Amino acid sequence: MTKIRAAITGINAWVPDYILTNQELETMVDTSDEWIITRTGIKERHILKGEGKGTSDLGAEAVKGLLKKTNTDPLDVDLVILATVTPDMLFPASANIISDKVGMKNAWSYDLNAACSGFIFALDTAARFVETGKYKKVVVVGADKMSSIVDYTDRTTCIIFGDAGGAVLLEPDTTGYGMIDSKFYTDGSGLIYLHQKAGGSLKPPSHDTIDAREHFVFQEGQSVFKFAVKGMADVSVEMMKRNNLESEDVAYFVPHQANLRIIDATARRMKLDNDKVMINIQRYGNTTNGTIPLCLDEWENKLKKGDNIILAAFGGGFTWGAIYLKWAYDPEN
Repeated sequence: MTKIRAAITGINAWVPDYILTNQELETMVDTSDEWIITRTGIKERHILKGEGKGTSDLGAEAVKGLLKKTNTDPLDVDLVILATVTPDMLFPASANIISDKVGMKNAWSYDLNAACSGFIFALDTAARFVETGKYKKVVVVGADKMSSIVDYTDRTTCIIFGDAGGAVLLEPDTTGYGMIDSKFYTDGSGLIYLHQKAGGSLKPPSHDTIDAREHFVFQEGQSVFKFAVKGMADVSVEMMKRNNLESEDVAYFVPHQANLRIIDATARRMKLDNDKVMINIQRYGNTTNGTIPLCLDEWENKLKKGDNIILAAFGGGFTWGAIYLKWAYDPEN
């Protein structure tokens, strides 16, 4: 029996127009352009402005572009999975809202939350629906309006995050291309280092939680950095070993864009040259679930059919993992 693999057959990303530069942040908190770049590699990030705008708007714009690029009828989409930590509201799922906005009326949809690893967790989950032969077209979205949960008086976190959305189309492939292998990990003890204190069932919103500014990202930076370097590097090298890949066999490494030093450390462990590592953190910051699709979209015209690509991420929870795939299409001329 011919093996069915889930292949990415299209990619599109979208960022809002407004750009928050390091220079503007200097007027908001006690920081400097040099301090930010030295510690994170970030120069600017895009922010979604305007009343009534949420994560579903970021995702919907990304999906609209994806459907247009791939000439896909929204009514032909079977399933939509949105990876996000900033849903429009606790319910309904923002994936449902995106589906409605884009006209994917025949798809069922749901949200997946694995922090910054969410996109690759969702990609792997979606692949299973394709590999069984049950579905022909699955859309995976990674989108976050991180500006909605960032405290712009906290210089340790407000410099890091931006807003973005990205989406891929997954379709069945029987010719050897698509997703080959994956490995994921979680460690709930990491909760104490990276979380949002209030807003859930454990600590519902109240005047006290708002006054204490507990509805924003909390991060203990040094601990997260150490765990992230080890986690992303270990799982990326593990993915290479599991599939007998040497550094020269890897066309591109697509890391979650959390911190330039984390990316560089992981690439060194993988023995990859800089030109094989997708990096755009300097222009977008950490867009959480948007980072990997943003990279794939920017590099799409350089990717060639059959390229060996490794995706890797690390996020709060802790969550981390990697995917190995063979790119399924050549760039358009």
